Amino acid sequence: MLGEMNRLVHGFALTQGLHPTDVHALSFVLDNSDATTPGLLREHLGLTSGAVTACLDRLEKAGHIRRSRADDDRRVVHIHYVEGARSVARTYFMPLAQAAERARGRFSEEEIAVVLRYLNALNDELGELRVPPR
Repeated sequence: MLGEMNRLVHGFALTQGLHPTDVHALSFVLDNSDATTPGLLREHLGLTSGAVTACLDRLEKAGHIRRSRADDDRRVVHIHYVEGARSVARTYFMPLAQAAERARGRFSEEEIAVVLRYLNALNDELGELRVPPR
């Protein structure tokens, strides 16, 4: 499953002239709305500050994100997903969402609950194995 999802991520990255890590960054920005900062992104991705800056530069150049300064503290940078770029990502990944929904339809609510419990437990365990921050 992870291999297939990675192939989709790599395909999207290729069509957008991005690195696969950039797509993971976009996902984080999308999930965290206007609260995303380069520091949070660095922590989430496990990258150096310089690597995050290069990633954000690529994403901004490709038209996927914009950066803004906080009104109350100009040192704080916020990362925003550009609205038009969201539709590009949604269109590309719609078949993934549809496939997930078709697969989900093959299971009862009780079976889905067990699968979710397992995946949450696995995610917790894998979270304990994270690489130390850089």
